[in-house]
Amino acid sequence: MAKRRWISVVLSAALVAGAMAMAVPAQADEGEVQEITWMFWDDLEASEDNITKGFKQVVDRFNADYEGVYHVEPITTTLEEYYTQLNALVDADQTPDVFIVSPGPNLTDYVAPGVAAPLDEYLEADGWKDTFSSDAVFAQQTYDGKIYAVPLNIAAACVFYNKEIFEEAGAEIPATYEELLDVCQKIKDAGYTPITISAGTAWCLSMLAGYLCDREGVDLDAVNSGAESWNNEKTVAAGEKLLELSQYFQETAAGDSNDDATAALYFEDAAILIQGSWAIGQMNGAAPEFEEKCGVFQFPAIEGGNDPNRIIAKSDSLAMSSTTKYPEAAIALMKYFTDDEAQRYTAEVGGKIPVTKVEYDASVAPAQLADVMDIFTKASGTFGFYNESLVSSDAGSYFDNQMVAIFQQEKTPEEAFQAVEDWYAENGYR
Repeated sequence: MAKRRWISVVLSAALVAGAMAMAVPAQADEGEVQEITWMFWDDLEASEDNITKGFKQVVDRFNADYEGVYHVEPITTTLEEYYTQLNALVDADQTPDVFIVSPGPNLTDYVAPGVAAPLDEYLEADGWKDTFSSDAVFAQQTYDGKIYAVPLNIAAACVFYNKEIFEEAGAEIPATYEELLDVCQKIKDAGYTPITISAGTAWCLSMLAGYLCDREGVDLDAVNSGAESWNNEKTVAAGEKLLELSQYFQETAAGDSNDDATAALYFEDAAILIQGSWAIGQMNGAAPEFEEKCGVFQFPAIEGGNDPNRIIAKSDSLAMSSTTKYPEAAIALMKYFTDDEAQRYTAEVGGKIPVTKVEYDASVAPAQLADVMDIFTKASGTFGFYNESLVSSDAGSYFDNQMVAIFQQEKTPEEAFQAVEDWYAENGYR
């Protein structure tokens, strides 16, 4: 059978200084089961998402294999409430032993105050680090030379589309923004919603805005550092295109959740979904028959902007509490999430890109994964989600909210990006 290895992807690193040393762990009494907790942003029992199902398998396998020695109790919530609930546990000195976290500023929030423990000594022991595809996968989890989280998978933000609706509408895969507008109009004329998106989930709208900014030629490092203002011709043009595309969103976009928006694609009410490749597991889990109808293409180019072969990429990661009583149990669980069985499932069932050197059977993996891997192969570079690439998680949230304000026409693009610039100044980043 055909085999495929993970292709190394160099993600942009966000190096942030400052971390407290890991607390000395307590030792369990002889014969005592070491009970730990793991926090995740989905319901392990009810979710149809194939990635979530895979995580449940890891937890069940860990508890069975370590019965009488270690036991993990999951703490689950929704994606929208995840960080609020995690922070409440941290504030109450009940930090989960292991918790999932996005890289960049979100992870910084747990590294800077010493909530997350450095993991280098564990990664170096027994060759665990050598099982990963390359050191590059740790770029966004590294602070002041130390690694504070372990990546679980790599996802790319792509454009998912219904092949049958495209064919019915006489639409071709667009290579440019102008062609995308033409495709949307053809689909609308054919009686379908062109684009399904959750504008009620700010990061979804922000993901689209980030692509538009990048394709316009925005230099994120320059606006982040203050070398350029957030309010400039390129950002404003991106905001105007966001507003222009919004005429092709579903009528309920403002109130729809991310799950609602994704379901509109696999229920075949809409033709296009701009989303991370984690949507593969969600779509195929809920509607397996949709897989053969679902294609993937790269976000189109804007003439005069950045290289259109740049793609947004990110990883979900696991951090360990610096105050865990049982670091050995916590690390054992984290290793289960990155062992061959879990990583092979990540590709063959979940449709995400593994972070280890595991070989997987490409012939049984979701068809959309082959499209995503093709996009990665041709990519000239990667960049992070805008809301996870700014000076802080608060800056990312503020940016998200300003993109919603543009969509809702509460602010013009100029006003929205000036508000971001003002926020940077007011918070000491200018």
